[in-house]
Order: sequence, then structure tokens, then C-alpha cells
Amino acid sequence: MAPRDPVEFELFKNGLRAIADEMAVTLMRTAYSGVLKNNMDFATAVTDADGRLVAQGLTLPGHLGSIPTAMRAVLDRFGDDIAPGDVFILNDPFEGGMHLPDIFLMKPVFMGAERIGFSATVCHHADVGGRVPGSNASDSTEIYQEGLRIPPAKLYAGGRRDETLMRLIEANVRLPAKLAGDLRAQLAACHVADRQLLELAERYGREGFAALERELIDYSERMARAEFARLPDGTFAFEDFIDDDGVEIGKPIRLKVTVTKAGDRLAVDWTGSAPQVRGAINNTLSYTKAATYTAILTIVSHDLPINEGVFRAIEVSAPEGTIANALPPAACAARGLTGFRMLDCCLGALAAMLPGRVFAASEGGNTGITIAGRRPDRTPFIHVDFVCGAWGARPFADGLDGASNLFVNMATQPIELIEAEQPVQVLVYEFVPDRSGAGTYRGGAAIRRDYRLLEEEAVLQVRADRQAFRPYGLQGGLPGHPSVNLIDRGAGFEPLPGKLTATLRRGEVFRHEIAGGGGWGDPLQRDPALVLRDVRDGFVSEEGARAEYGVLVDTARWTVDALGTERLRARLRSDRGPVRKPEPGTAPELAAAAHD
Repeated sequence: MAPRDPVEFELFKNGLRAIADEMAVTLMRTAYSGVLKNNMDFATAVTDADGRLVAQGLTLPGHLGSIPTAMRAVLDRFGDDIAPGDVFILNDPFEGGMHLPDIFLMKPVFMGAERIGFSATVCHHADVGGRVPGSNASDSTEIYQEGLRIPPAKLYAGGRRDETLMRLIEANVRLPAKLAGDLRAQLAACHVADRQLLELAERYGREGFAALERELIDYSERMARAEFARLPDGTFAFEDFIDDDGVEIGKPIRLKVTVTKAGDRLAVDWTGSAPQVRGAINNTLSYTKAATYTAILTIVSHDLPINEGVFRAIEVSAPEGTIANALPPAACAARGLTGFRMLDCCLGALAAMLPGRVFAASEGGNTGITIAGRRPDRTPFIHVDFVCGAWGARPFADGLDGASNLFVNMATQPIELIEAEQPVQVLVYEFVPDRSGAGTYRGGAAIRRDYRLLEEEAVLQVRADRQAFRPYGLQGGLPGHPSVNLIDRGAGFEPLPGKLTATLRRGEVFRHEIAGGGGWGDPLQRDPALVLRDVRDGFVSEEGARAEYGVLVDTARWTVDALGTERLRARLRSDRGPVRKPEPGTAPELAAAAHD
């Protein structure tokens, strides 16, 4: 069988992708913890014999840069010491990982004595030890506080589990049974891939199978380069600011990206971003790559197979010792926040390249919330939740409401499952009016969620941002309204910072509101019928319609006063002057808009 036969190639390409997807389904159905089976914070992939990514399951884009980096760490450590029945494990951010809760399992696949590939999984585990339950605190200051570090190691050697290593892991985490169950779910996904990859290899023969893998990677590179060749050449820069690192409260942290397009290649440089910080929001380079790849993939064909070939056409660089490429002993448990913000930052640069194809800033990423403590019998509980989300407005439509951030493709956990499994009551789960960035197209709506503790005491840990620097709008669209953290200890709600670790006691209520997505285009050009619909749906209040869109809504008859709206808009335009459209990438104007 010739490796370039188009029919066989298409069958092979989709066959590999189906294997990676079935790995994901297997993992979700067999996982123990809610962060996996409900939030779906995991990724699955298949690589060739040399560890090059050939297919990734339809899971987290945020893991795009991680599995190749983890595979390289395993291959560098073990070289030729890889045999049938081996299973490799790691989570060390400075040796192939991203942050400690993300544990990788990789299993080599052999056809006889020949290695033909690897199956790979990475999962966010509910707890891996450390000073704070959930191992995800923003205010840790070095990695030694964050939990158990696992360098590349063999969890199984020749099919036999290393019981010493497994006992060491279980002894250092708060929920050993859940962690062991989730590791078995990862292993089950790898076994599924093992069997199905062997079936493919037997169908095409070992040489034919390897040739098709090489062709798939080369095909993706050709497609990526063809897509990039159609983009305008030039250099496009953008910067944004993270509110703070959770330790030095109120000190903004700069993100700076420069995208250079030349011919069929993109170079993305994060020089100018802040030095690595004390708090736990530092990125490994693999996660910076993931944010970059995800942003770029939004402007190319969705038919592009994502594998090593795409990455060949994109050069990502970041100076060592910066928040984009931290060095030990940097804390990085909450690095997800920085990845989300890097995605928006990179999209800002791409908006300068392609102003009609890029959407405004989203909510700043899902908010990580952990509520953890002990029941009366001293058994621990750890509720890890990620509240999703609000997209920025698009050049052709409103931002998505209640959908996961583009970077993670996750889900917010259902209330019924939270209350069935944890001593937590969810009192409110709703959209919040007048929080979206106004525009010709409205930003995605903010979400509010209230949690009441039902046990005596718990640790509350929150990772959020966009309280100071609001999600930017584009082409005259307004920024989204900021995120909010509040706590009610019995005397009404009081404000909290964006990132915190605090004690929560029985009956106390924690409230979080995510930021609204940025708007796209002049709000005074929005179709009044769409504004009326938003008022009816509760996304915009009657006063918000008047103040931000210049639309007069009669809520008694659910109609728009057309003549009054025309007059009001004329007055608002006169008062406002020309629409303010800062060129994407001009940080001073962006920062000013963020603090309006």
C-alpha cells in the first residue's frame, strides 16, 4: 500500500483521530473525581515511535504544547530503556510537565519487538499534596509548597507496577483512592489506544503504518504553511496586564507578544513580558506554546489536523526567567490564569493583522474554585470547580454565553452532582445583566455562582482575574465589566481580591461573578431588535439598553420606541464624538480603557 494513496490516507487520518477521541471518552467514563468526569480537565493523544504528536483527542487546547514536551522529557530520560509493558508517569513542570496537578501517563505501543508509537494522557488531579488542599493555590511562592513533584519515572516496568512509587504518591496526597482511581482511568485510556493502534498497524503493516504517520505530520505542515502564506506579512504587537500575582496585591503584571508573519511561517515572541513572579501564576514554556498555538488556530481552517507538523511552522520563544518561561523554583500551580490571558494577548496581536476575523477578549479564563476540608469522621473532601465562561464578541455575532473559554473546552460542574458528592450547596447559578461589553455585537454574558458551606470549616481557594484590567473590546466595542469575588459571613456580602486563600465556615456564602466578554463594534450601531431581545432575556437591563446602546425599550409592551431611540442615539453620538478605536496593540489606550 503506497503511503500517499488518498483514500487510505484519509481513512488512516480519521482512524488515528478516532482513537484519540475514544481514549477521551474512556477516561471521562472511568474517572473518579469531578474535575475529570464533569469538568473534563484532561487531554489524550497518540504519538509516533519517536514521540512526535500525530493525533490529539477533542479535549483541551490548553494541552496542545504539553504532550510533545512531556514525551521529549521521557525519551531524554530513558532513551533505549523502553520496553513492552512500561508506563511512564511525570508531573514536574521543570522536567516535561506544566503544573503539579496535571499528571501525565504515557504507554509505549509495540508490534512484536518494534515500538510503533505511544498513547498519552494528561489529567488534572483533585489533589497532589502541598500546603493547600487541591494543590492549586495562587499564593504559593515556590514549587516546593505546591505538592508532590514526579520527574519522568516508570510507574509500570514490563507490566509490573512499581509499588514503592505508588505508595509514595498515595502517602503524599489527601485523596489517595481518587487519585489512584483517576490514574487507572488514564491507564484504561492508554490500553484502548494500545489495542486499536495495533489493529491499524496490522492492517497497513509496520512500514506502511510508519510511512502514513510521517505523511500525516508532513501533510499538516503543508496545510499550515499554505494557510499562513495567505496571511498578510508584517509584525504585530500587543500587550495586556494581569491584575496581580496573588502575593503582591495590586501590582500589574505585563504580558507582551510580538507576532511576525513572513511567507509561510509565523514567529511569536513573548519578550517584554514580566519577569517571573512570586505568586503561583508562572508559565512553563510548553503552556505558553499552547496558548500561542490555540490563538493562531482560530484564524486558520478548522480542517487542519493538529499534530507536530503544525508546530513546525510556528516558532514560539520566551526569555528564560520570565512569566512566560519560568525557572525553578517558581510556583506555577495557578498558571492556567496566565495561559488564558496569553491567549487573549495573542489574539490582540492577530486582531491587528486581521481586524475582521478576530473576536474581542473573553472573560479572562475560567475561574478556579476549591473548597476543601474534613467531615466529622475526619475524612477529607475536596471540591475543585472551574466556572466557565463568556466569549468576547465576534466580528459577525455576539460572544457565546455560558460556554467554556476557547482555551480549555471544559464544562462547569452540574449543581446536582456537586451537592450529591460534596458538603456544598449552590444557591445561585445565573447570568448577570449589564456585565457584557457593549458593541454592535455584545460580549458574552457574565455568570454568577454562590456556594454555601455545609460543614464546620473549609479552606476556600480562588484563582480569578480581570478585576482591574477588563476584557478589551475591538473596533469601538466596550470592555467587559470586571469579575467580582464576594463573601457573606452573616452580615451581607463583602468584597474579596481576585486571588485568595481563606477560611470558610458553616453557613458562609462565597459568590463569584466572572467578567463579561468584550464587545465588537460601535454599540450605537447594534440592531435595536437585538437589544430588545437581550432585555427580554435578562442579559441587559432597561437602563443598560438606554445608557450603553441608546435604545428605548418599553417593557410593558416589549417594543422599541424607534423615534425616541433615533433621537437618543443622535445625542449620544454628539456627546461622545467619533468612535474611539484604539489600534490593537497600543497598551496605554488599552490600560486606560481597562480603568474607565
